[in-house]
Amino acid sequence: MTDTEQQPGSASGEWHLVPAVEAARAAALHRANVAAWNQAAQRYRDNLDNTVAFLRAGNSSVHPIERADLERLGPIAAWCHDAVHLQCASGRDTLSLLREGVQRVAGVDISPVHVENARRLSETLGLDGVSEWHCCDVLDVPHSLDGRFDLVYTGMGALCWIHDIEGWAAVAARLLRPGGVLHVFDNHPFMWMWDDSTDTLQVHPTASYFDQAGISTGWSHDYLPGLEGEAKHERSWTFTDVVGAVLGHGMELLHLAEHREDYGCEFFPHLPPEQHARIPITFSLMARKKT
Repeated sequence: MTDTEQQPGSASGEWHLVPAVEAARAAALHRANVAAWNQAAQRYRDNLDNTVAFLRAGNSSVHPIERADLERLGPIAAWCHDAVHLQCASGRDTLSLLREGVQRVAGVDISPVHVENARRLSETLGLDGVSEWHCCDVLDVPHSLDGRFDLVYTGMGALCWIHDIEGWAAVAARLLRPGGVLHVFDNHPFMWMWDDSTDTLQVHPTASYFDQAGISTGWSHDYLPGLEGEAKHERSWTFTDVVGAVLGHGMELLHLAEHREDYGCEFFPHLPPEQHARIPITFSLMARKKT
């Protein structure tokens, strides 16, 4: 593991060289991120009425790639009774799983403000009877949830906030029933390599594919424009890190794919489309807990 690395490509905030993170420090770094996520969750709260209208109209924010992956196992309603969304934020994607055919959902997030938003959202929509919310570190999900779920779901932009990938995979595995499925759809790890301020594909001068960690302030303009202040600790994980952790905790790989599609974010705003299409933007992974 390298001594210091810098996270390139942040659209907002200043990145500094920091020590690469050891697993023992993960919980402390997660706690350090709570202030930034509480701040961001206030912005989600301002948009709660729009989220209510979106879901009340029967819409779903589940990405088409996620839907297609999950339907590889058949109609979602036929095999997924219970799903848990790790790092659920304010619950929009979690409750969207109900629109996809899941019968009951649980959401887990470290931000008290996000969890309170999710509870308000489900109560307003009359979905509190089929949803539950837990405020805790993703590495410390209550053991009362062990073995309850057909699906562990993680949405876009989740893995960069995890500072112990082995611990994360262990939690996902213990939450699943035998035969249950973990699904991940996230930014491609190679995305951390590129300088997003240029109009050509250029590797960031301090980038390394391996063991990158960074600290920044503020949020990217396309995500939460104008929101600044609190420090945020992120890091990258390679394919080997993620797949190895999943396979090392009693799961078997069902599907792994790389995609040109993004998640509605303008990752490389200055890059011509023909160059944008040359690189992977996202990836998806699906694994089953062995019986």
